[in-house]
Amino acid sequence: MRLFGRLYERVMQWARHPHAEWYLGGLSFAESSFFPVPPDVMLAPMALARPERAWRLATLTTAASVLGGLAGYLIGVFAFELVEPLLAKAGYADAYHEVVTWFDAWGVWVVFVAGFSPIPYKLFTISAGALGMALLPFLLASTVGRGARFFIVAGLMYWGGARMEAALRRYVDAIGWAVVALAVLAYGVYRLWPGSDSGGV
Repeated sequence: MRLFGRLYERVMQWARHPHAEWYLGGLSFAESSFFPVPPDVMLAPMALARPERAWRLATLTTAASVLGGLAGYLIGVFAFELVEPLLAKAGYADAYHEVVTWFDAWGVWVVFVAGFSPIPYKLFTISAGALGMALLPFLLASTVGRGARFFIVAGLMYWGGARMEAALRRYVDAIGWAVVALAVLAYGVYRLWPGSDSGGV
């Protein structure tokens, strides 16, 4: 998944820990505001190992991720000037500007798309706060977008087993961009459809 090797291995160790659910919740929270490893890498093997807990794990991941997203939003509101140099130092400057462009074009809908985008979710949550997006729509879009992603991951493990986990690891970036492309296409069709609102989002 082209992640940082040592962090990835550490996360995989967490997935096998007796308190793995606590680690999963913590990772899901942290990834939405500052940590570089997505919770999918823990959720998938945990759901595979205990399929009867797959939906519970997806719910936990979604709830913790949305709370982490709220933390990222508050960072954007109150401390963006402090974190902006850190984003640049971490190599996220270009991705951040791309996210801002998406917000300008799509408004709150970009938060839903962000749930599937390979671009780190923290950039969307911090940007939403920095740009002054309304909090309630942000939370609703985060819940739907992140929930859809994590329940799909859990469902794939529940029904597909080990073979599906291997495919997910290999193709997760491609799947993410495919979902983003479909969302862009759907939005374009909506805007061009006769009778649709031609104003801003």
